[in-house]
Amino acid sequence: MQNGGRRHVIIMATTRTGSSFVGEFFNQEKENMFYLFEPLWHVINRYSLLSDQINWFMRKSFQDVLQGLFHCDFSPMEKFIKPTPVDHITQVLFRRVSSYSLCSDPVCTPQVKRDFQSFPCKMRHCGPLNLTLASESCRSKKNVVIKTVRVEQLDTLRPLVEDPHLDLKIIQLVRDPRSLLISNMVTFFSGYKALKALAEYGEESENKTEVKILKGNCDKIRASAEMALSRPPWLKNNYMLVRYEDVARDPVKKAEEMLTFAGIPFSPQVREWILANTQSTDQHSGAYSTKRNASEQIDKWRVNIPLPVVQLVQKVCGPTMELFGYKFVDDEKTLLNTSISLLEEKQFDLFNAKHN
Repeated sequence: MQNGGRRHVIIMATTRTGSSFVGEFFNQEKENMFYLFEPLWHVINRYSLLSDQINWFMRKSFQDVLQGLFHCDFSPMEKFIKPTPVDHITQVLFRRVSSYSLCSDPVCTPQVKRDFQSFPCKMRHCGPLNLTLASESCRSKKNVVIKTVRVEQLDTLRPLVEDPHLDLKIIQLVRDPRSLLISNMVTFFSGYKALKALAEYGEESENKTEVKILKGNCDKIRASAEMALSRPPWLKNNYMLVRYEDVARDPVKKAEEMLTFAGIPFSPQVREWILANTQSTDQHSGAYSTKRNASEQIDKWRVNIPLPVVQLVQKVCGPTMELFGYKFVDDEKTLLNTSISLLEEKQFDLFNAKHN
């Protein structure tokens, strides 16, 4: 093991797949963990165009920023933070509040009155983020974990996996596209009304922009998983596929599996945090909330989405659903009967990795 035995993990997901919740499994390790929440937000926030050239540049920027951060070097990311940090100090690091390390000593410096921060720490008052102190804190930790919904293609991470100083572990989170649609609708109002209307158009709907976006997202997720399932040598022992639904069904078990895969001990504080945060009835806790009633999440979408929309999603995302073990539904009676599971029992232990 290189780099003093430090473990490096990236949680790769799309929005609304439970990545914030899963990220907290690692963040709760606290003293042993340097955890970062969506640092690539600063990269993607710089670009509004999506030409092939910009996409290539973003992909390369993702690699540079992630590689730097896993080596506890914030300088590649500083180029993307706006306004640019002064003397490596910034007031605008995205979701600083979501990282225990960034809101704890020695990174938490005394707050100066009238200092405005876009994402201030909540549990204690901290001054602007000193990235030099953050780097020092990172180097003192046994583990570095980054959660991101910005990386869409698994092979973007190949240079990091092949870095002999990282021994990077990748955890990819996926979710039933039908459930994902409802969750995104509730959180971001993203095109759901248009999809509902398009579902009535039959064959013509597949040519509409909203449906093409849905299909494109499903295809990207599937392509990454298929690459991993093909067992390329560069990915051996470094990839784990996790379904949102399996986490919701038994979060303690899945948390222990993920931490074990990463080579990180499963501590009592992680178990305690999970038990305290899986019985929530709060329906207004926000897009990045880590509180949820786990037992109600899996089938909640089935009573909130009409059959024509379900069938449209199944049509354009069918291959993705089949790969991940999501069963199709053909009639409203089955759709509404939540005693009938739409989740196949499936194992995604690709390489039988043995951990040090």
